[in-house]
Amino acid sequence: MVPDILVWISLAAFLGGIGWKVWGWFKGSLRREGGWGRLGAALRGIYGTILSRKVLVLLKALLLDVVLQLRTYREDRYRWLMHLLLYWGFGLLIITHALGKVLIEGYVSTAMPFLFLRDLFGAMALVGASMAAGRRLRGIPRFRSAPMDVYAIVVVALILLSGFLLKGVRITSYRAYLGMVSEYAALSEEEGRALEAYWVRNFGLVSPNIREVPEELVSEGAEVHEFSCASCHASPRWAFLSYGISKAVRPLARPLDRFGVPGGLRWFHVLLCLFALAILPFTKFFHLISVPLSLLLNAVIDPRRSSPLNLETKRMVELDACVHCGTCTAKCAVSATTEVIPNRAILPSEKIPSLKTLASGKPLGDEGLREILEGVYLCTNCLRCTVSCPSGIDLQELWFEAREALLQRGLVDPVLLTPFSFYRGLRREDVGEGYQRPILSLRERISRAFGPPVEPLSIGPPEVLDLSSDAQTFRVCFSCQTCTNVCPVVSQYERPKEVLGLLPHQIMRACALGLREMALGAPMLWMCLTCYQCQELCPQGVNVTDVLIELRGLMVKALKEGRDEVRPVSGM
Repeated sequence: MVPDILVWISLAAFLGGIGWKVWGWFKGSLRREGGWGRLGAALRGIYGTILSRKVLVLLKALLLDVVLQLRTYREDRYRWLMHLLLYWGFGLLIITHALGKVLIEGYVSTAMPFLFLRDLFGAMALVGASMAAGRRLRGIPRFRSAPMDVYAIVVVALILLSGFLLKGVRITSYRAYLGMVSEYAALSEEEGRALEAYWVRNFGLVSPNIREVPEELVSEGAEVHEFSCASCHASPRWAFLSYGISKAVRPLARPLDRFGVPGGLRWFHVLLCLFALAILPFTKFFHLISVPLSLLLNAVIDPRRSSPLNLETKRMVELDACVHCGTCTAKCAVSATTEVIPNRAILPSEKIPSLKTLASGKPLGDEGLREILEGVYLCTNCLRCTVSCPSGIDLQELWFEAREALLQRGLVDPVLLTPFSFYRGLRREDVGEGYQRPILSLRERISRAFGPPVEPLSIGPPEVLDLSSDAQTFRVCFSCQTCTNVCPVVSQYERPKEVLGLLPHQIMRACALGLREMALGAPMLWMCLTCYQCQELCPQGVNVTDVLIELRGLMVKALKEGRDEVRPVSGM
């Protein structure tokens, strides 16, 4: 038997980890302070929900989203079946087997119905784990399985397979049989021999003493079994998987018994379960708790009416509720960008670990901050990730909060001045007084890097700009101003040149004259809406929009590399 001290250590580690995680929900934050104030707000919110009609909404979400997992069903029926088998198979296995003695009165693992249910629930979980492994092996576009994903599947498989193997080996084990008889039955020599014969015939026992079983001895053994064992031992055939394994290992039963394999397997299985329990709060298995909680919170919390403190706590729960399934990445509108920009943080599923680090207050490093900043700014706010998330996480809101958190830390990205920040402008009231600060900071930086030179301008050859052949069409521009006249951005201002620096036709001329710094310093590059009206109506066929986009790309590259100017590529 495993010493009780190991069980208590495992349980203490589990409860301590849960407490640490829960406190992290109230302490961690992307933008706001955390602590006891958030805990108090959460308690008031729980009290208010229980005493209101929201409790009906909560019960509905519990049934449909947690128990039946209909969110996953609507998204992907394969994943729905996989999750249902894993979640309920493993969960019911814990209830009816691991915690059977604690939760069920009169529980005996070798009696019916528990003998059958253990194999049934274990088989469900094993099929679910196999489906999960198959899904990972097939792969999801641009998605990579993390080490924790593999760990979770491997641990579940090891626990289940070792349990089935342990039961199968114990069915055939003569040493295990003698241990049960000596502990639970006081039999004479004749009764013991009869019971042994009965178990060899009907229970799969491999005995070194009995090779041929007389029928009369089996009949006597049936009476002894009925009197001494039947209340605790049903036929092992009910454990359909374990019994099948016992038939497979029967030729090796005596050597396995001799080397103490049943006892070793028991230690391995129990210690593996205790270890998995102890580290559960620190691994992907924690989503068994965090995902149902996330689904329930999103069902009853109104983003417009709920306390900002409770909204921040909900976000911390959501960060822990991500199971790294890749559904959001498969639906992401900008995921293909990673084929051009080598930044995994552009993918929704790959942002979460960085955001968890950011919320906990741990350092991400300059490179990590740069990647997550670029990742959250390239989000188009299309809501696909949020709608498809089976854990109910409001991912779009997480990206918005992360953007503002990074801006509060003084980090800015040139994309801030592009239409990618349109959503931020729509939510200007939510941002508050700090809305303009990062914009002005970035404009000042651009002005320093690409402002008017102190020395007279030098006109160089047009080849100094490393643009594609499509964008090189600026050479044929003769400044008819058609592009400027049709530009919806220019038409918004009474004095557009004061705001935009250079107008579209002026940027084309600056490129033609080789005035790269002048062209790159124009705010018009960032104000362009990429509506393509200028390009479609140009009588010379100048790809005006393509030129503006590529110039903007050159500036972004220069700013990220910390250069004061954009130099021509070697050989140009």
